[in-house]
Amino acid sequence: MTDPHLLWLFLALVVLILLSAFFSGSETALMTVNRYRLRHRAGHGHRGAQLALTLLERPERLIGLILLGNNFVNILASSLATVIAIELGGEAAIAVAAGLLTLVVLIFGEVAPKTLAAKHPERIAYPAAYVYTPLLRVLYPLVWAVNLAATGVLKLLRIESPGGDGQALSREELRTVVSEAGAMIPARSRKMLLGILDLERATVEDIMVPRHDVEGIDIQAPDDEIVAAIQNAQYTRLPVFDGSIDNVIGIFHARNALHAVLAHGKLDKERLRAITRTPYFVQEGTPLYQQLLHFQREKRRVALVVDEYGDFMGLITLVDLLEEVVGEFTTDPSDRIPEIHRADDGSLHIDCGIGVRDLNRVLRWQLPTQGPKTLNGLILEYLETIPEPGTSLRLHGHPLEITQTLDNAVKTVRYDPGPAERATRLRPATAPSEP
Repeated sequence: MTDPHLLWLFLALVVLILLSAFFSGSETALMTVNRYRLRHRAGHGHRGAQLALTLLERPERLIGLILLGNNFVNILASSLATVIAIELGGEAAIAVAAGLLTLVVLIFGEVAPKTLAAKHPERIAYPAAYVYTPLLRVLYPLVWAVNLAATGVLKLLRIESPGGDGQALSREELRTVVSEAGAMIPARSRKMLLGILDLERATVEDIMVPRHDVEGIDIQAPDDEIVAAIQNAQYTRLPVFDGSIDNVIGIFHARNALHAVLAHGKLDKERLRAITRTPYFVQEGTPLYQQLLHFQREKRRVALVVDEYGDFMGLITLVDLLEEVVGEFTTDPSDRIPEIHRADDGSLHIDCGIGVRDLNRVLRWQLPTQGPKTLNGLILEYLETIPEPGTSLRLHGHPLEITQTLDNAVKTVRYDPGPAERATRLRPATAPSEP
């Protein structure tokens, strides 16, 4: 063992095993590194990330280079182990050397470095990029020939390389990434991002105010009733209709009424028509994200939803749409949602005309949104009959008691959340401020 020749052979074998570990670990690191974080760091001038990103733009070349180097050092290590075995124990020691080398390469050249690289890909990928970039330039002809031969074999087997960006995320995959971001993204920001993604799932009729709940001004009413309606209105923008809500002639802004009163001393029907803006109609089924763009393009805040026959269905506002993203603007549902009233005993009396999405958002329920759009419709679908007052049911896990029915519809229900749920669910998801 003191022979200098054998010492050099052992030293060369150790170096080859270290090189095998480098090729194996760097391959795993470069293939598993987070591409989005890589692009982010490359965009901020990180040199190692820039080199790694360039290498990964043509992964077939990088893989060819790594496998070429890895196989070369492994085969060379096997040859050196054979020479060392012959010198130490003759031909009988070759099998022992092959077994030992296999075990050493498996542990120190494959499993250990790949496990380390999988746990810390960036620590290995960025330094490795500095090595592979010049090495690829030097060995490019050989790598090109190897890739050409491999591509030819795949073509003979009629296997085509997939086109497009394999790293692109679908909408559902992006939802998963945002949901599992954990502490990297604050809870409120995660809910807002998920709300933005949900805009493409929902349509305008999911959040609109139904036609029977729309608050407006009848131009045929006496002047004093019109003024009283304006004074008692909960909103600054109201639809103006002529005789029937199905005949909307415009959208009225209370600010314009104030200007008209200040200028002329009173507000009559002629001036009301003059300051009424042309109504803006949207078709049912319009996705919320598209409607948001329509509001921005048309410089509007209120839209009237109509069906395929042009019949008036309801009203949608920009505020309603934004609440789908940011949540309710108040902490108590009875402050913002007129359909929900809190009783003295802590129970909630819910107007069944409320939208299912509003109910889910305010009470943090998980009612299905693909079918009926209102709580009344959901209850009737569940019971398959018109229930009598006093009927109790458990709707998707939530105990409800029907307290009033009217005109073949469920008007109101009572819901008792219980002490524990009152402290957690009676607030919108985005209401608490984060530290």
